[in-house]
Amino acid sequence: MTQTSSLLVAQQRLLEPGQINDQVIDRVLGQLTARQCDYADLYFQYTRYESWSLEDSQVKSGSHSIERGASARVVSGEKTGFAYTDEIQADSLLDAAQAATAIAAAGQHGSHALASPGQPAALYQPIDPIDSMPSDQKVDWLHQIDQFARAIDPRVTDVVASVTAIQDVVMVISTDGVRQTDIRPLVQLNIQVILEHQGQRETGMSGCGGRHDLQRIMNRHSIELHASEAVRQALVNLEAIDAPAGEMPVVLGPGWPGVLLHEAVGHGLEGDFNRKGSSAYSGMIGQQVASPLCTVVDDGTIGERRGSLSMDDEGVPSQRNVLIENGVLKGYLFDKLNARLMNTRSTGSGRRESYAHVVMPRMTNTFMEAGDHDPEEIIASVDKGLYAVNFAGGQVDITSGQFVFSSSEAYLIENGRVTRPVKGATLIGNGPEAMQRVSMVGSDLALDQGIGVCGKDGQSVPVGVGQPTLKIDAMTVGGTSQ
Repeated sequence: MTQTSSLLVAQQRLLEPGQINDQVIDRVLGQLTARQCDYADLYFQYTRYESWSLEDSQVKSGSHSIERGASARVVSGEKTGFAYTDEIQADSLLDAAQAATAIAAAGQHGSHALASPGQPAALYQPIDPIDSMPSDQKVDWLHQIDQFARAIDPRVTDVVASVTAIQDVVMVISTDGVRQTDIRPLVQLNIQVILEHQGQRETGMSGCGGRHDLQRIMNRHSIELHASEAVRQALVNLEAIDAPAGEMPVVLGPGWPGVLLHEAVGHGLEGDFNRKGSSAYSGMIGQQVASPLCTVVDDGTIGERRGSLSMDDEGVPSQRNVLIENGVLKGYLFDKLNARLMNTRSTGSGRRESYAHVVMPRMTNTFMEAGDHDPEEIIASVDKGLYAVNFAGGQVDITSGQFVFSSSEAYLIENGRVTRPVKGATLIGNGPEAMQRVSMVGSDLALDQGIGVCGKDGQSVPVGVGQPTLKIDAMTVGGTSQ
């Protein structure tokens, strides 16, 4: 099936047959623009979701759901009127448009949005990944994951595995001329193992995903790779000693540790925080905010990546946005509202969790570009410090830039060598200060395996992170050992 025919079929699924046509859409847009406004749009969404999970060597759950809905939005000045319905019918859409218009009526009008030109490029196939593999085959692969992980080490007491597949079809129609449809496949595999030795229980996790079919993650190579990695992490945790505490050099590994960059720096570069002046990076365009070794990019155009989008949720094509270049702040991430209010263009960063949520500027795939240092050279430069290669989660204060992150896998660096694994290590610091202290950047840029989820103001969206190995000269490490 061609891209064009796939989109036509998707639109038929999205819109209730016999209910929504061009005349109805024109009526709803007319309702949205009945009073003076700066911008209005309609957002339609049809989502199929399927999930299978295994625990205690049994596939204990399987679920399948379909959700369909639409929302109407009016923007007037800084004020947004927003309403949604789970019934894509003419009367429901008109009611939502009337409610949105009433909410936005008191707004102050400003200049109109500067539209981003161009048509979205197809970054993934317009497929339904749920249908890319029979259900009995999905169940069989989960059992094989369980058997393989248990065979690696007899101390594995349980395996928890899950696979999800989503087909998301969205359509955006707006008063600035956008009328775009996107079919967004998304799959994910998660594996967790629990290992017990002499009364001590430890866990390890691994997974992968992206915007493609299930065969890419449910195959012999993939399940053995990620089951082995989960067991390896659990074995490392069995041997880990208490982490040291104090200020010391920290080396971050490639790939997933980019989540620290995402949280401690990326959120502070989103346009809404900077328009309101509440970010540590507000008003600093053109200033040196990081080491000259640091170039940070948010790129939603990488084919089939979890955080990529052919278009954002306002119909703007995704872009490669250079946020920090050689340490200098170059720009922020914008949706249409915040771009208009700051007299600039959308960067293709308007995202929402679903039709029932408002748009806000969000990241896609955020990473630091590779440098010139050999990773082994970076490790060798540290006499006594910490090597952090995996993180479990963290918190950041956008206004101050302060962050706290918990490492799920870390090691001591002693005399230029990675030695003993440690547990209980937390990294405490300030985003802008930590970026200024980056003294070495490796040549080994890696992106994460495709499992990232970003939360903001109660909304969650899929994202990607990445970075090369890098050295931060001094950072506070919280631990239990002195």
